[in-house]
Amino acid sequence: MTRRQRRLVLIGGSIGVLALALGLVLNALSGSIVFFNSPTDIKEKQIAAGTRVRIGGLVKDGSVQRGDKLRIRFEVTDGKNDVPVKFQGIVPDLFREGQGVVAEGKLEPGGILDADTVLAKHDERYMPKEVVDALKKSGRWEESEGKVAGGKTP
Repeated sequence: MTRRQRRLVLIGGSIGVLALALGLVLNALSGSIVFFNSPTDIKEKQIAAGTRVRIGGLVKDGSVQRGDKLRIRFEVTDGKNDVPVKFQGIVPDLFREGQGVVAEGKLEPGGILDADTVLAKHDERYMPKEVVDALKKSGRWEESEGKVAGGKTP
C-alpha cells in the first residue's frame, strides 16, 4: 500500500467515524427535544390517554379553581379549543388568568391533563423590574398604560 493510499484510507475512516458519531448524537437529541402542543393540536391528534404531553397556551379567564392541599384546576386555551388541567403543587408567581402557560404531564381519559410541571410564560412586552424602575426614574414610563413615553410598548 502506498503512502497516498494509506492517507486516503485514514481520511475515509475518520470521516466515517465522525459521521457515525454525529448520527448517534442527533438521534439521541431528537428524543429529548421537547416542544409543546396547542390545545387544538391535542384535540386534532386525538392523543391516547396515558400519553405524556406538553401543552402551551393561555390560562382561560374564569377557569382557575383552587382547592385544598395546593390543588389547582384550570383550562389552557389557544382561542379555538380548551384543555382542562389539574395540578397539585406551587404554581409560578406569574401564573394567572390570561397569562401564557406551559403544562407537562399525562393525558387522562376525558382529555384532562394531569400535570406534574406548570411553567408560566411572560409575553413579549415583559420588562425586568430594574428596567421599569430606570424608565420611571428618567420620566419615560407612563404608569397608567405601562408604556414608555412616546407611544412605544416595552
